[in-house]
Amino acid sequence: MPALSLRGIMTPSRTKFGVAVFGLSALLVFLVAGCSDSAPDAGSTPSATGSSGPSSAAPIPTASKPTLTPLPVPSKPWPTPSVKGEPASDAPLAQRIRFAISKQAQITAGRAATTTVNCPGIDKAETAGKHTLTCTVTYAGKSYTGQLTVDAKQYSASYKFTSDSVAIVRAKVVDAVLRTVPGAAKVTCTMDDVAVVKHTADGIACDVTTTANAVQPYKAQISGNGQVLVAKA
Repeated sequence: MPALSLRGIMTPSRTKFGVAVFGLSALLVFLVAGCSDSAPDAGSTPSATGSSGPSSAAPIPTASKPTLTPLPVPSKPWPTPSVKGEPASDAPLAQRIRFAISKQAQITAGRAATTTVNCPGIDKAETAGKHTLTCTVTYAGKSYTGQLTVDAKQYSASYKFTSDSVAIVRAKVVDAVLRTVPGAAKVTCTMDDVAVVKHTADGIACDVTTTANAVQPYKAQISGNGQVLVAKA
């Protein structure tokens, strides 16, 4: 068999076959290049891998108002203080009058305390006739003045002491407020532990804090005999 020469390989029919094979190979290379895993160009936009669901924020808790504990409402009347040192019935009139004024001042104030009564000229009150004197009452260090009228006769005498001021302790005022405003958690009155007030004035200002932590204003009016009347301001 004759040897296959190069000329014999490159015959026209074989040439056509080689071109066809080359074209098929080029097509396969193009397809492989189109399926490449290389990264996209910088200008291309990557597709979304998934959509996120609607976001939900936890509600912010609101601060609750503090609830306070109510103070107990007094179950018994304010106690009448026991005043000692009453003189005998046959003691001098001046001594008996001073004690009577002192006792009433302590009962009005609401608590027994050291009390002095100074009425210049009272030692002459036993003389028959009418006597008008100015007296200074000092209760627990707090002083106020009043007028004493004495009507003396041969074997008897009558007297009357009047004043537009009285002494009173703060505890008695707070007690009256608690009776008027049930459910109060705190009571603050603008006064000292002992105060001298005019019973003709506007009264003592008191703030009441409720169990809901609300502050309400009140007024405590003090009468001439020590009665405390509380009303909303």
